[in-house]
Amino acid sequence: MKVFVTGVCGQLGHDVLNALHEKGHIGVGSDLPPQYSGVQDGSFACSADYVSLDITDEKSVRDALDRVQPDVVIHCAAWTAVDLAEDEDKQDKVWAVNAKGTEYIALSCKELDVPMVYISTDYVFDGQGETPWDPDCKDYAPLNVYGASKLAGEQAVSRILEKYYIVRIAWVFGKSGKNFIRTMLQIGKTHDLLSVVNDQVGTPTYTLDLSKLLVSMIESDRYGYYHATNEGGYISWYDFAVEIFRQAAGMGHPEYDENHLTVRPVTTAEYGASKAARPFNSRLDKQKLVENGFTPLPDWKDALHRYLKELGDF
Repeated sequence: MKVFVTGVCGQLGHDVLNALHEKGHIGVGSDLPPQYSGVQDGSFACSADYVSLDITDEKSVRDALDRVQPDVVIHCAAWTAVDLAEDEDKQDKVWAVNAKGTEYIALSCKELDVPMVYISTDYVFDGQGETPWDPDCKDYAPLNVYGASKLAGEQAVSRILEKYYIVRIAWVFGKSGKNFIRTMLQIGKTHDLLSVVNDQVGTPTYTLDLSKLLVSMIESDRYGYYHATNEGGYISWYDFAVEIFRQAAGMGHPEYDENHLTVRPVTTAEYGASKAARPFNSRLDKQKLVENGFTPLPDWKDALHRYLKELGDF
């Protein structure tokens, strides 16, 4: 298949291009910069066919997809800076990217009669309670601008198309870009005490693992809403931080061991308010993956170990 992938300079898009290549598909990448500017790791993604594209320009989207004539589109591009999205001077751009940009891509997919994969988030829900969110739940109540704009993208895709995959993920980490793991490793080098919230609960998602699942999805016709994070149970950000430092210390970095670094659990209220309200409950029910014949992602601790090895000398 020929697959058009947006957001290839980011964590997920980069890995999706490589996963497509590994399975023998033709991946065409796109992003806003004039040329690919993601992580330069020598992988296929760095040299794949690339289209510079502003997804907020409807004509540019239509023209790009008309030229490429893909068999499917995997839409990874998004505004993901959650706190910045709350700034009044940023909100028009957030909505243009996450809502209108997604709508333009869906309209082009409809014209070409091709399926679309839309990457969404648990932030479309209100983040309350302790029950894992079902992928087909329609009790939407986003807490912030980012969540509301991503929900608008979901609704555009489901309204315009019949052949779509809406895949919600959470706590994303990958090789290309910033993420929680990189942040912890960075500040852990210069601090001997860190406070991390323990009342926000979910599961991490390694883009390398997720990308392989997305390729499996487009090779099927089992459309619909899905949730996809790594397996291994639900944890807090505090639990995640502790495991990051435990594994890093075990890989020959004593600056992260318990003799050099203490991680203190705190509540969200104790930590201090961020611009954007954050969900306490990011638990995503992933049983639908199994029910539809897809292989769940590996355990998050295993994913973390592979990721730290990939980072190398951190």
